[in-house]
Parts: sequence; C-alpha cells; structure tokens
Amino acid sequence: MADELKAAGSHSDEVSFQPISADSAARLGPAFAAMDPWAYYHYAGEALAAYLAGQEEAAPRLEIRVGDDLAGAICIRKNWLRGPYLQFLGILPSFQNRGVGSAALEWLEALATREKSQNVWVVASGFNTGALSFYERFGFVRVATLDGLVADGTDEILLRKRLAIR
Repeated sequence: MADELKAAGSHSDEVSFQPISADSAARLGPAFAAMDPWAYYHYAGEALAAYLAGQEEAAPRLEIRVGDDLAGAICIRKNWLRGPYLQFLGILPSFQNRGVGSAALEWLEALATREKSQNVWVVASGFNTGALSFYERFGFVRVATLDGLVADGTDEILLRKRLAIR
C-alpha cells in the first residue's frame, strides 16, 4: 500500500497521499466551503469536514500533502463502472497551479491501471469551467450532462477517461 500512496511522475518527491486524519478533515472542510464549487452550492464547512472524515472501505478519503504541508484531499469510489470514480478533489488555493492536482490524477490513473480498470470517472459542475478544462487536458471526455443532479437549474458533467487494458 505504501507504493500506492506515492504520487506518480515528477511529483513523487513532493506529493503524497495518506488516509485523512480527523484534524486534517476539520481544517479542510471550512477551507473548501469557501471555494467553488462548494461555495456556489452553499455547502457548510462542518458538512464537508464530516464527509472527508468518514470511513468507507470502498470509498477511501485521503489527504494530499506537499512535503509536510496539507495541500488538499482526494476521495475515490472504487470499482464504479469498470473503474474508479473520483468523488472529490480539492486543492487549497496556495497549492493550485503547482502540479498537485495533476499529481493526484496521475496517482489515480496509475492505481486504476494496476487494478486493470478500464475507466476513470469524474463529475464536474457545468459552471466550473476551470475544473472541466483541467480534466479534459488530462484526457477525460464529456459523456453525459446530468441536469439538476446537485441543484435545480444546474448541470453536472460526467467525464470518462478510457484506460489502455494491459
């Protein structure tokens, strides 16, 4: 498991993933609540902290660290539709545009490839153009629009990345 918790690629010396601690969840929840898309949907910091602190074997929640610094969180639903579903990816503003999100996606894809998954999935809010562009740059393709999934009057976009079967 230790090998699975190291980031792939050029970020492996800096970015690491570990099961999220209660303290980290409590710190991240309010920070994410102040950021879109969670702020747009009026998610409470306490609710996000409780979600992040939750334990579910089929849906691990991990904190992302850059060196010793808490940088964000990633939550995965294993074995969704022939591959993992990225339920949550949040990077604190001071770590954005520094390759941390890319390292998280590289790590997730490497994990999915090792497990012989055929797909990696994610949903992003239609208004969250930055997230949509980020996932598309990483090879995800829009496959469906889900009207009103999170709130009436909004769309969520389901994206898929097909993996080479080895």
